[in-house]
Amino acid sequence: MTWFGAVPVWCWWLIAMVLLAGGQEIRVGAGKVEASKAKSELADYRLQVAERDRRAAAQARTEERRRQSVANEEGESARQRLELAQGRAAAAESAAGGLRGEIARLRAGRSATCDTVATQQRQAGTSAVLVLGGLLEESDRMAGDLATALERSRIAGLACEAVVDGMKSTR
Repeated sequence: MTWFGAVPVWCWWLIAMVLLAGGQEIRVGAGKVEASKAKSELADYRLQVAERDRRAAAQARTEERRRQSVANEEGESARQRLELAQGRAAAAESAAGGLRGEIARLRAGRSATCDTVATQQRQAGTSAVLVLGGLLEESDRMAGDLATALERSRIAGLACEAVVDGMKSTR
């Protein structure tokens, strides 16, 4: 008889079951190691994503602050230019007021000096001086208003362009 025959059959079955259970335990243990490795890699990936998101948010905040700073600087510059333009417009209006006063004085003088001229000539001359003086006053007033509006529009447009150029500078 061989030594196989000396061992009962149930023992062989028991040995086979122990070997199968041991192999299965090794396979499950390897799966657990792989699962813990996958969990570790997932945690590392999540950390990387969180760090990347944090850096992107910080960069976006920095860019927003830079853009707001550009807009604030240009807004302040535009306000200063508008104040300067308003000062110049006030000075021009003052000069125009003096010119209108001079026109009124000339009109009054014209009507006073025309006493020696014939009545029809005086009326025609006075009428022409009054009409031309009125036209000059009105055109001067309109030119001042238009110049002020144009200067405001120009300053606003330049400020807008500067803000947009400042925002594009780091793209």
